[in-house]
Amino acid sequence: MTASWDSSVNISPTYGTTKGSQPLVRRSRFGSGYEQVGSLGINQNPKSFTLTYNLSESESDTVEAFLDARGGTEKFTFTPPGESSSIKVRCPAWNKTMITKGRVELTTTFVQVFEA
Repeated sequence: MTASWDSSVNISPTYGTTKGSQPLVRRSRFGSGYEQVGSLGINQNPKSFTLTYNLSESESDTVEAFLDARGGTEKFTFTPPGESSSIKVRCPAWNKTMITKGRVELTTTFVQVFEA
């Protein structure tokens, strides 16, 4: 299972990767319990990915530098594990846990974006 981020990061997440969907909808509620729901926009179902990586401290420093440079606002190309086509994502959050001397667990959250 390999995930690729641009051409500068090519690491494999541990198993247990989560792919989420939360379609964007507009909801109007009326009296008597009546509700009308509709899609919001043409790209109304962005995917999110929670990936965990078991890395050396050196590898995690490289990944963190990549993420820090983008500051949660700049998009980058990502190929999700098990998928053949890439998508544009942002990484609004990541966590680093020291698990043993010289090894860390890095958990990232990627959110799909649809801009050019």
